[in-house]
Amino acid sequence: MKIVVLAGGLSPERNVSLSSGAMVCEALRSKGHKVALVDLFFGVEGTDRTVDPFEAPIPQAFKKVSPEAPDLDQVRASRKDTSPSAIGQGVLELCAQADVVYLALHGACGEDGRIQATLDLLGVPYTGSGCLGSAIAMDKDMTKRLVAHKVRTPSWSTVTVTEENLEQLMNDTQLPAVVKPIASGSSIGVTIAHTKDDLRRGLEESIRLGGRTVLEQYVKGREIQVAVLNGKALPSIEIIPQADFYDYANKYQPGAAREVCPAEIPPEWEKKVGDAAVAVFEELGLAVYSRADFIVTEEGEAYFLEINTLPGMTPTSLVPQEAAAVGMDYATLCETIVESSLKARKEGA
Repeated sequence: MKIVVLAGGLSPERNVSLSSGAMVCEALRSKGHKVALVDLFFGVEGTDRTVDPFEAPIPQAFKKVSPEAPDLDQVRASRKDTSPSAIGQGVLELCAQADVVYLALHGACGEDGRIQATLDLLGVPYTGSGCLGSAIAMDKDMTKRLVAHKVRTPSWSTVTVTEENLEQLMNDTQLPAVVKPIASGSSIGVTIAHTKDDLRRGLEESIRLGGRTVLEQYVKGREIQVAVLNGKALPSIEIIPQADFYDYANKYQPGAAREVCPAEIPPEWEKKVGDAAVAVFEELGLAVYSRADFIVTEEGEAYFLEINTLPGMTPTSLVPQEAAAVGMDYATLCETIVESSLKARKEGA
């Protein structure tokens, strides 16, 4: 097949996406496919037009994720094309040449349903969930509203943080609490606030990221994540960060966290988180694959936190580790996602 892997884009998770894209491109080529790695934001700008993009070398530097999120203003300024479009030159033309587009995007430019809707209108199939499920799952507040009758989730409120109401929110928020941007991933902008200073820092960061914020009850427990592939839960994985919190740096730097798969939890816990992950997947109308995040307390109560419709596929990502636990290697996982997505698109999912 001819496959375009879309990565990069203009998102705080840009570098993570480029790493995922490079790995996926390499894996699918190893399976015999003709694959082009394309940056959603830059498109063909700066590329050698004499080289077939489906055979162009994969930049090896993309595979390593920087411990810091990119400066998006700097990224934006570095593009010669000064149009307001988030889609770079030649991107849609390349996608139209493909049998399928593998979405290795992360964050608001790729997981919120907009690129899915664009490809739907273009008539090009793509991997993962459709535009509606993607849009809902990207919104942490909407997701919780829809699934709270199915699974246990920490109590929460959704606010728009401004300079004017910051002090009032400081007074009204019960600690400890978790401050989360409503539509972000890779723990970017997330603060676990144990003190007023923590809370102020988190709220100020929320303003910088747009203001719309989920203030969530802090639940102490073990971090368990569960991938769903083709409607079935894969073995869970436990995240044990070396620091206090599994933040952006801990997620993508080898050795920053210990990841145990399958998670060393009682069988009844495993069933509970697996069933909950599938319940959320089904309730939101998702397709092909996802990864749900949980906190499980000492008493075995599982609290659903959020779900990711385009989980990372970097060298340290979790879904490949869970697939490996059932004997599926990385390249086979990527190809399975492609094949299952083509079937889902034909079925209108």
